[in-house]
Amino acid sequence: MNFRKIIIKKNLFSLYNEATIGIEKEGHRVLADGQISKSDHPRNIGNRLGHPYIQTDFAESQLELITSAEKSERQVYRYLSAIHEVVLRKIPRDEYIWPMSVPGIMPKLEDIRVAQFDNPKDVEYRNYLVKTYGKCKQILSGIHYNFGFSQDFINSLLEESKLKENEVRNQLYIKLARQFIRYQWLLIYLYGASPIAPDEFFEKLAKTENEVRCLRYSKYGYVNDNSIKVSFNSIEEYAKDIRSCVDSKQLIAEKEFYSSVRFRGSESVSELVDEGVQYLEFRLFDLNPYAKYGIEEKDIRFIHLFILLMLWLDEENPSKSVEIGKDYSQLTSLDGPLSAIRYKEEANFLFQELLNFLDLSGYPTSDIELVKEKMQAIDNVEKTLAARLWNDYKEKGSMAKLGMELAIKYKKDALDKYYSLTEFSSMELSTQALMADAISQGIKIEILDEHDQFLKLSYKDHIEYVKNGNMTKHDSYISPLIMENKLVTKKVLEDAKLRVPKSYQYTNIEDALRDFSKIQNKAIVVKPKSTNYGLGISIFSQGIKDIKDYEKAVSIALAEDREIMIEEYITGTEYRFFVLKDKTLAVLERVPANVMGDGKSTIKELVKNKNKSPLRGDGLSSPLKKIKLGDIEELQLKEQGFNFNSILEEGQIAYLRANSNISTGGDSIDRTDEVHPSYKDLAVKITQAMGAKVCGVDLMIEDLTQAADKSNYGVIEANFNPMMMMHIFPAQGKSRRLTENVLEMLFPEKYNK
Repeated sequence: MNFRKIIIKKNLFSLYNEATIGIEKEGHRVLADGQISKSDHPRNIGNRLGHPYIQTDFAESQLELITSAEKSERQVYRYLSAIHEVVLRKIPRDEYIWPMSVPGIMPKLEDIRVAQFDNPKDVEYRNYLVKTYGKCKQILSGIHYNFGFSQDFINSLLEESKLKENEVRNQLYIKLARQFIRYQWLLIYLYGASPIAPDEFFEKLAKTENEVRCLRYSKYGYVNDNSIKVSFNSIEEYAKDIRSCVDSKQLIAEKEFYSSVRFRGSESVSELVDEGVQYLEFRLFDLNPYAKYGIEEKDIRFIHLFILLMLWLDEENPSKSVEIGKDYSQLTSLDGPLSAIRYKEEANFLFQELLNFLDLSGYPTSDIELVKEKMQAIDNVEKTLAARLWNDYKEKGSMAKLGMELAIKYKKDALDKYYSLTEFSSMELSTQALMADAISQGIKIEILDEHDQFLKLSYKDHIEYVKNGNMTKHDSYISPLIMENKLVTKKVLEDAKLRVPKSYQYTNIEDALRDFSKIQNKAIVVKPKSTNYGLGISIFSQGIKDIKDYEKAVSIALAEDREIMIEEYITGTEYRFFVLKDKTLAVLERVPANVMGDGKSTIKELVKNKNKSPLRGDGLSSPLKKIKLGDIEELQLKEQGFNFNSILEEGQIAYLRANSNISTGGDSIDRTDEVHPSYKDLAVKITQAMGAKVCGVDLMIEDLTQAADKSNYGVIEANFNPMMMMHIFPAQGKSRRLTENVLEMLFPEKYNK
């Protein structure tokens, strides 16, 4: 089948670019001195057996981080980043992920622990590998790049060829495999990054005279014995040869065939013939030590383009291409890291053909620029990974030292903003926390709508949908409608015999002003009937005296809603109770936005300095929100006798808000272990009155250590889809990982084994 001809004839360039890409990245857990860790696989990560994201490879220390199959390089890189950050935050503080394919310090053989799987057969297989290949080869690490064309592209080929789908798939992927092996030497030249290994490594294998470009793919690396012969002439011959090797005991299992390309999509190679190859696994790549996650996003894209070129090019000699490619690859691997490119003419040919293809296809300019960037390495070996690594090694004098400097930096980067997933930082923080916990526990994530924070979670065959971190099917439709309407909320709570503040309702400023005498000199709260995040709320805790201040507060509230409420202000301290499934899981004291004086700075300057905290941001992708200076803040300061230019004495506190919402700049203090149990029960009762399973209850309490009665508390409001991040990342006190509780509610079969 002439794929190039079909693509041009049917103008399939867009479909040709569509693919699913997945990355599997191996890397050892190491200690600060570069020694491989002897500790067990972390227990705070879900069971590695069947874990979709975090497994172990050969050794107990050898993590295997696996992305889902994604439709763009951007997405697969984002997931690779998130998985890394989750793992780096879960492993012990004195452990790191080694960033190179070859260990910097060769451990004693007895210290290399075979991965301790629950299934004895998995351990037996690895013990077999030890006897056959030795532990040294097995602890090499790398990147596996999984690639499959879209079904729409396959369907277009079916329409043109009139063949069965398995035949089209097998012809497509067998040609791609042959061509990849034929020209993979160029990728080894560009991305090989294992120029040396500890002397002990070679002593266990076979001593090489000089440093190399890619130890891992050379004859000293992770390859089968030369006696293993497998044909790539067709899928039928490929399957037959592998089965023959297994039947004759040359290989213990099909997965022991260590080709740089594997055909994937079936339980056994024999099934590939009838079912068709679904995707290819390219196992060629060393870890890029200069990439936080072992590979750069732009290189994921370049490899994608290289794969497209392989199918696009005509085959010169299909029957010999694999052997030629292996020879070229072996010689390129064993060249020194500073050696000039061996097959320069062929490299120029490949790059020019790729540029011609991009020009014809209409792919973006960024692809052309990327290819031109890689072309520079043809005449400048210093731009290859092996050369860069070799030069840095010569400067540092130690691979262990160089590798650990990088590993420590990468972990520091992951821990600096421990509350965020870097590549998903535009999403709301509670959603990020839920994603991180799902990754850790082995629950698959699919982002259905990133802007709307809508996720699909799955564990085995069980699927759940979650919006904004804790909105699920467990809540009734009416619950958010009740809580959204403060007037209805109040009436429902009154019916449940719960203490709520007295209030008046208005739809216009004239009626509100007409009743000013009813509330004059009284402590009140002015707020919209339907609101969230503390928007439009003004609080006069010392009593409202000036009708102009009252008029301004009413105007602010009416700007948020067509109906407002004037409520009595209940004295005490405000606390947020987080209730999930009839249990109070967290209690937080929220301190209103405030600044503390230093005797020389204005309030405006103090706010600016406080906002510099890395914990403060937009309040969605950060635990705390920056304090603003607006009309409400001006009113609140006026009550205290201040303005924005007032200078506070050292230690003097000024409050910018009376309401204590984190979303308006407040601070947070965990009080879960201090609050009297009666208030936790009260919060559950309020949640039940709302008909909710997840609820944020705001209570004013005079003394949280004393039992609740009808006179010492007041219900401020109940909140649907309450923020979790302020409990997970409090300014002070213990973190309450509520996202774990949400996942447990959704997937009890996983947590209650």
